[in-house]
Amino acid sequence: MDPWREYEGKRIHDPLFLKEYHQTSDNLYMSVPSTATSSRPKRCITVPGPIVVGAGPSGLAVAACLKEKGIPSIILERSDCIASLWQHKTYDRLSLHLPKKFCELPLMPFPFDFPPYPSKKQFVLYLEAYAKQFGINPLFNRSVSSAEYDKTVGLWRVHTIGPKNEEVEYTCRWLIVATGENAEIVTPEIEGLTGFSGPVVHTSMYKSGQYFEGKRVLVIGSGNSGMEVCLDLCNHNGHPHIVVRDTVHILPREMLGQSTFGLSMWLLKWFPVRWVDRFLLLISWFMLGNTARYGLKRPNIGPLELKSVTGKTPVLDVGTLSRIKSGDIKVVKPSVSKFDGKRVEFVDGQSEEFDAVVLATGYKSNVPLWLKETEMFSETDGLPRKPFPNGWKGEMGLYAVGFTRRGLMGASMDATRIAQDIEILWKRAEPYQYN
Repeated sequence: MDPWREYEGKRIHDPLFLKEYHQTSDNLYMSVPSTATSSRPKRCITVPGPIVVGAGPSGLAVAACLKEKGIPSIILERSDCIASLWQHKTYDRLSLHLPKKFCELPLMPFPFDFPPYPSKKQFVLYLEAYAKQFGINPLFNRSVSSAEYDKTVGLWRVHTIGPKNEEVEYTCRWLIVATGENAEIVTPEIEGLTGFSGPVVHTSMYKSGQYFEGKRVLVIGSGNSGMEVCLDLCNHNGHPHIVVRDTVHILPREMLGQSTFGLSMWLLKWFPVRWVDRFLLLISWFMLGNTARYGLKRPNIGPLELKSVTGKTPVLDVGTLSRIKSGDIKVVKPSVSKFDGKRVEFVDGQSEEFDAVVLATGYKSNVPLWLKETEMFSETDGLPRKPFPNGWKGEMGLYAVGFTRRGLMGASMDATRIAQDIEILWKRAEPYQYN
């Protein structure tokens, strides 16, 4: 065995080292000299506590839960800020789709004076206050290039590339993956898309409909983002056409005087999911009418069951449907076949010209690109193989937070469980903290 690796493995498991660490609580990690081996990074850092990859809401939540239990951690974040998806890759009009009480992170509620559905700006302010409250200071501009478990020393080796392309290797006993389900954009492969004459933007780059005033815009994707972008385009005098390639559930954001989500959660305490689905669809029919008349055919199974089985979220309507009914938003049912200049051909043989294209085609996990592990995470979609609620814990100190397909509430549940699990192991070192 490499002598350095042997020493490193003994060090992280040595109670005297942990005692020294606890007595120097101002340091979250200890830097150690690298070996002379040219293949090693220039700097190696041993971390007694967990390493969290990702400083989004999920990463902040698990770091706060650990901190509350007296367990320090470090967060490695590839961007230059917390919640980079919210700060850099969302449109201006975005607000939480669910009431704030279902979106708060563990240990800290939203401010009382925030509206029921906080805006993007308000949510970011909440996250910044959350990080400050728990003393969370991520290491920004640290892109994790690989993470692999070293069986010879019983540690995770996490390789990062810094802002000046410097390479650093971190070693730790616990690795928490918090990069989430929305780490990388999904771009459809459609013939001629790259040669389209007008602007083509993914929703991650879309900010406001003011840049598309008077333009005919083709929106590809009929989820919550696609629907809301269409509404935003209408509000700025654009002319959106939305491609609806599949069936879709549209529900009012509120029904019977309360949020649809909150009502659903309450009903599920008493009735089976299929009964609740039937109730939601009945109320939706009275409030919204038959959406199939406007090219929005519903799936054969209910919205909650569909979410549970496939992870596909129903659209919570915030005004888009009324603009579809009025004809301000055109629904294009067939898929796109190819692009030719500004002309778009559809699979049914028809074609139209558009000035711009917005891709509301979502995101995906990037875990398979850097995590050298295939037991816990699927190589296909980068999500935990075990379904909710059992996907948060793997083997050899590996954890996942924010992959439940249940939004911020699911992330909070993961964060709490992970902190409780690591606390059991961490406390074994506590007797060595004192002389």
